[in-house]
Formats: sequence, C-alpha cells, structure tokens
Amino acid sequence: MMRRIVYLIVAMGLTSGLHAQQAPPTTPRDRDIYCAGTVTRTPPPKDTFIISGFESAVKTNFTQGDLVFINRGSSQGVQVGAEFLVSRHVQEPSAQKWFSWQSGLMRAMGETWADIGRIRVMHVDEDTSTAQIVQFCEQMHRGDIARPFTARPVPNYKPATKLDIFAPPSGKEMAMVVTTRDFGQTAARGRIVYVNLGSEQGARVGNYYRIFRYQGDRHSFVYQPPATQRALVGYGSAPGNWNWENLPREILGEGIVLNISQNASTVLVTESLKEIYAGDYVEIE
Repeated sequence: MMRRIVYLIVAMGLTSGLHAQQAPPTTPRDRDIYCAGTVTRTPPPKDTFIISGFESAVKTNFTQGDLVFINRGSSQGVQVGAEFLVSRHVQEPSAQKWFSWQSGLMRAMGETWADIGRIRVMHVDEDTSTAQIVQFCEQMHRGDIARPFTARPVPNYKPATKLDIFAPPSGKEMAMVVTTRDFGQTAARGRIVYVNLGSEQGARVGNYYRIFRYQGDRHSFVYQPPATQRALVGYGSAPGNWNWENLPREILGEGIVLNISQNASTVLVTESLKEIYAGDYVEIE
C-alpha cells in the first residue's frame, strides 16, 4: 500500500512538472482566429444560409454538435464532408456614442459580421444538406449566412518581451479602437477589438498594434471635467496649457491583427496594463 502511495506521489510530481515546462503558445488559438468576427465593406454572399435544424419545433437556437439544414444540396455541388463558415450581420443596438467620432468611423469601416461557427456536411439531398456544428462561437439561428470554409492566415506571436510604457511613437499609421466584439466599450487581454486601419492603409495580418491614450483630450472615453490633466481645484495646478498635444502619452497595451479588410482590422489584445476603451489610440509597431 505504501509503495502504491509513493508511486502516485511521484507520478503527480512528474505530471505537474510537465505542465510547468510547457512552452507558451506561439500562435493565437483556433477559436481566436475563427470566432473574432470582422468589419468590412465587402459583405459575404447571402445565397447560402441555415434554414432550420433537427428539433426545430422546440429549438430556437443551435449549438455544438447540433444538426442544421442549409439550402444547398447535390444540385448545387455540395458534397459530404464539405465545411462552411457561418456568420451574421450584427449592428450596435444602442445609439449611444462612446467617443466623438465613433459612429462616423464605424460607417467608414463597413458592416460588422459576427463569426457564429463552422459546420460540416453529414448528408446531402438534392436541394438541401444536413450539417453538424463542429465549431461553436455562439448560438446559430435560422437565416445565418454560410459560405464555403477557407482557412484564415494564422499569425505568429512575437517573442515575449516586457511592454515598454515609454515607447516613443513609431511614426507609422495611427488609428483608434472603434469598438469591441459584441459592441462593448472596454477591453483587456484576450478580448477582440476593431480598429479603423485596413489593407488600404497598409495594415497586414500579423501586425502588432501599440495601444495608448492621450491625457486630457476629452473626446476618447468617459466624461471628465476640463483640464484635469493639469489642474483640479483643491489638488494643485500646473501653469500653462498642458494638454494631450504636449504631454507624454500613456501606453495601455498591444494586440495582434487576426483579420483584415479594406478599412478595418480585427485585433486580439495580447497585453493590457489596464482597461482599454473605445476611443483609445493605436499605432503599427
């Protein structure tokens, strides 16, 4: 009995040691790549879509492992084993702006398309097919758009380094965090944000963006009284007009570009020192 306990303790120690020695990931996860969504001025074709699925009399949503029906079959060239990416056009449900130019920048970037998941065809009829949900990002609905699966580029993480909070401006293209996945207004490490830099501005998949904030610009996040960056009643004041144009910027984090369109980037935040807001700035490193 004692020998068995000793063996168990040794095995547990070896297992924990192996976990401790595992190398950090070198690329974003498959879920990061295929569930991040995109903002684009070229929406996907809408001629292939989910009609319904098994148990549709009682189901309003379809999730991992469920069987769904699409409006394409053998007559349209669909074969067993074919895979489709499922997406949905989504819109900001609230008209509330988080910073001065948010709505205008969103219009310039294009339409927002959420990645819903991936399906694989299990059975083909003449004009319909039955497919199984093999990658689940969020619940699928009737009418969600399906398009043939095409592998997306998978960028490599750069070697791990300490974030330089005093990094000087790179001199490269600069833009803003316009919104986040699901139209949130704050983000941190591991979250997806959408930035108004795209292929037309020279951005590429795999680029790293440095995320930063100016002090006292009064247009990029929650309301604050004027000039708090240099003066506050009862807490001192600095003479002169010290504002966002002549104060050091605050480095907040960085992120890697996962997906690109003409005027927008889908960015995974890889490092954050504090909350990142819609309206904060980015630059290509």
